[in-house]
Amino acid sequence: MQQLIQRYRRLRTMRLLARKYQYSYAFVGMGQHALSNLYPVLHCLGVPLKYVCVTSEGKARLIEGRFPGLTATTSMDVILSDASIGGVFVSASPAAHYALASQVLGSGKSLFVEKPPCRTLAELDELISLQRRYGSPVAMAGLQKRYAPAVRVLRKCLAGQRLVNYDLHYLAGPYPEGDALTELYIHPLDLVTYLFGKPEILACQQVARNSCLLMLRHPRITGTLELSTACSWTSAEESLKVSTSRGLYRLAQAEELTFEPFPATFLGIPVEKVRGSRRTIEHLCGRNSFIPTLPNNQIHSQGYFGELATFVSSVERGRSNVPSGISTLRPTYELLADIALKADFR
Repeated sequence: MQQLIQRYRRLRTMRLLARKYQYSYAFVGMGQHALSNLYPVLHCLGVPLKYVCVTSEGKARLIEGRFPGLTATTSMDVILSDASIGGVFVSASPAAHYALASQVLGSGKSLFVEKPPCRTLAELDELISLQRRYGSPVAMAGLQKRYAPAVRVLRKCLAGQRLVNYDLHYLAGPYPEGDALTELYIHPLDLVTYLFGKPEILACQQVARNSCLLMLRHPRITGTLELSTACSWTSAEESLKVSTSRGLYRLAQAEELTFEPFPATFLGIPVEKVRGSRRTIEHLCGRNSFIPTLPNNQIHSQGYFGELATFVSSVERGRSNVPSGISTLRPTYELLADIALKADFR
């Protein structure tokens, strides 16, 4: 048995070490989010990063001193004119994403751009047009919740069920540094669009600055959302409850997914009222914080690993069908535009 275990571990390690890439890659930006969540994934995957593009010569010199063999530059032209570069990661200031993404797509190279890829529906349509015009093999946005394992399990579970309603709460602290609608609320709004399909707004009530209550109707379900930056970052909450004909799904912080079956009835009478019932909760997906393996790392459970691995794999294979391709974001941006007309998030 020990020999079999050691052989399995050896083969697994050899497979990881033998991974090769036909392209080199470039990264635009080196902020806190990129350093904490994106660069570690690229290092784990062994992605051959050739360039890092930043805004100042001083920062570029520091990067080259810290990471020997990496070329740091302030020029996008250096990156986009290099034929060995197959894909470019963009994670800069949100206000700069659209212009940078346009440059990358205009060069015909594949693009990964952090959210938000742009501010408006018109800008999104222009990015889609640029991809078609110049033939970028892959163009995707960093909406990592689409790649979170718990979200994927939930989407699969809901596919064959009769949906009743959902309830989502996204409660964060004050956000004075940017646009809450396109930089924060894009996550829960894209999540319900991804899970349930294109929505229409039944009600939108602004209750405080940058906070609102929504009721959305999708093709198979209607739901309510509470979006707020009037709470706390220390105890920030993102929770989703989905009621189906079979029972109740609960998704907490996009990491832990449970299912509670509804008790049986007989001739419309709840059986639990007659003979009692033991509550049963099925744990469908969750992070094991005891075992320090990759699937139990928050970078993996939140979807960052999955989105970057999908992008690199798609570039290497020349495949454009990815879960967060920019052309799939139109329903989300249509929803953002409708909300912006009904609520003031300035």
